[in-house]
Amino acid sequence: MRATFMYKAGDVRVQDAPDPVIEQPTDAIVRVVRSCVCGSDLHPYHTMTAADGPAPMGHEFLGTVEEVGSEVTGLHRGDLVVSPFAYADNTCELCREGLHTSCPKGGFFAAGVGGCQAEAVRVPQAQGTLVKLPNGVDEALLPGLLTLADVYGTGYHAAHQARVRDGDTVTVIGDGAVGLLAVLSAKLLGAERIILMGRHRSRTDLGRFFGATDVVAERGEEGIAKVRELTGGQGSRAVLEAVGHMPAYEMAIGAVRPGGVISRVGVPQYEDAPVGFGSLFGPNVTLTGGPAPVRAYIDELLPAVLDGTVEPGRVFDRTVTLEETPEGYRAMDQREALKVLVTP
Repeated sequence: MRATFMYKAGDVRVQDAPDPVIEQPTDAIVRVVRSCVCGSDLHPYHTMTAADGPAPMGHEFLGTVEEVGSEVTGLHRGDLVVSPFAYADNTCELCREGLHTSCPKGGFFAAGVGGCQAEAVRVPQAQGTLVKLPNGVDEALLPGLLTLADVYGTGYHAAHQARVRDGDTVTVIGDGAVGLLAVLSAKLLGAERIILMGRHRSRTDLGRFFGATDVVAERGEEGIAKVRELTGGQGSRAVLEAVGHMPAYEMAIGAVRPGGVISRVGVPQYEDAPVGFGSLFGPNVTLTGGPAPVRAYIDELLPAVLDGTVEPGRVFDRTVTLEETPEGYRAMDQREALKVLVTP
């Protein structure tokens, strides 16, 4: 089969790879129907050394089941399925608490198992991981359904962990796909005012479509001052940080009001960050977030995607073939595309 690998920063290649096979009785083999490039894929695209490559890429996919292991029930050849970016058994104590990304039998696609920017993928813990979709789904819905694999669930996780509620004021930092779907999620959870911090007009216009009431293009101290001006000097009760770089975290600290919550879902590209008296401790600010256990949210979010009530698939603004995946990385890196859909 053909699959995508990153050899080093800026060097993405599509090449032949062994066909995936059943290795454990809990596995399934899924033929990929749609995949995509994630904003988090750009972190290694900027920093990976040749010593760490070649690494399989991709962790979001829709596909059809080709084969299941002997212990997998409820899934059959030909079923259309969506997969979270983290596989899990969906039965352990942590999974039952909605922490599928910490499942002892779980893990992440492209890290120890094959990447999903490929023609096919082996899915460990398939029965607990894969969610069967209705037969005969309109092809126009596939992009929206694919967002359930990661970006929609991750945006929802940001809002959920911040306990966004009716009447809330929320600030979202980042106008990438996750940030925009955090706007959508905050709106769905009842936020009354949603301030989107982003400076790319085409993206922030989509953010307004999803529910943003205000857009702040300024960054740093100037951006913080603008948010505080919009909130009567207080700041937002909930700040959803969807970038992962230190300047975004620092803006979150500046934009949150006392007693508020910072919810981070941008993969942090740092280990040390302010948490002391002057940043979080003094004003009683809560810090939450983490890798989204999207399997915990798919069943809740799926119906509105299927009936077209919400349209998270609007974040895809370019489509490439599998062979063109390196061009997809380049386009996203150069801000020529918001999120790239891959059709094997």
